[in-house]
Amino acid sequence: MTVERPDHSQVMLSAIQPTNRITLGNYLGAIRNWVKLQAQYQCYFFAVDLHAITVRQDPKQLLEDTYTAIATYLASGINPDECVLFVQSHVAAHSQLAWVLNCFSYMGELNRMTQYKDKSSKSGKNIPVGLFTYPALMAADILLYDTNLVPVGADQKQHIELTRDIALRMNSVYGDDTFVTPEPFIAPSGARVMDLQNPTKKMSKSAENEKGSLFLMDSPKQMQKKIKSSVTDSGSEVTYDDNKPGVKNLIDLQVALTGRTASEVVADYQGKMYGHLKADTADIIVSELEPLQKKVLQYLDDRGELQRILTKGAGAAAEKAAETLKRVYDRIGFVGL
Repeated sequence: MTVERPDHSQVMLSAIQPTNRITLGNYLGAIRNWVKLQAQYQCYFFAVDLHAITVRQDPKQLLEDTYTAIATYLASGINPDECVLFVQSHVAAHSQLAWVLNCFSYMGELNRMTQYKDKSSKSGKNIPVGLFTYPALMAADILLYDTNLVPVGADQKQHIELTRDIALRMNSVYGDDTFVTPEPFIAPSGARVMDLQNPTKKMSKSAENEKGSLFLMDSPKQMQKKIKSSVTDSGSEVTYDDNKPGVKNLIDLQVALTGRTASEVVADYQGKMYGHLKADTADIIVSELEPLQKKVLQYLDDRGELQRILTKGAGAAAEKAAETLKRVYDRIGFVGL
């Protein structure tokens, strides 16, 4: 039997926007996986507050959301002694490299980005420039740290493909070792959490109907109410079937939280109704999240410790980022200091 060993020579990077509230989907699809990955790779995890302001934010809320995001990472098991944990805006090289990459990106390829199309359609006539150029900033996030692997959902591979295109374009002009070309790391199946009111769409922090999203800091009553009012399907038999996306989503949640298989979960509901599935799923979610919520609040109560952790992480990130930025500046002909 082959034993999978840690490869700390491989750099892995991932981040989440600290806007709105973190959902159960963010936790199961990303953050919880980071805890496992930090022991296997050299990891950089951060909150992307620069990306957040592509949409107008309330300053006080953005500040609190950013602290909450970092507290959630820590409460989930992210260890700042095993990885580099920081806030994007604390490392100036992200913005500096983003400008360079803007100059090597093409209007056509940025215009094709799916998220730009989706978000710009909601902005009316006054579309922020940052909404158009943010993929170059995302590419800078990745390329600054000589990243080998970026954990993404299958629907986010487009961003990695663009980053690779820019890196290869610059490598062909300035040398193959200008940038490490990253690869997408597709997380194992089963962690994709769908909207409770529209189970054909992924659960989102910015969903118009909040009943469709379970937020990590929701109260037990709120979680139970949302699960009980979740959309199921016609019929009454609990089966794991693509034609029953609502029921399938609830089963997937149990699978992700308990480690059991879908078949084992289905077997528990032979002869039972959807209501039993909903009640049990709600209980499992509450049981998982209550201890996490307590830890998040403990971290938020000690802002000094949070700041210490972020200062340490920013220092480590800035040191590595400066090496990459100097290499790029040298290659493109900027006068060094």
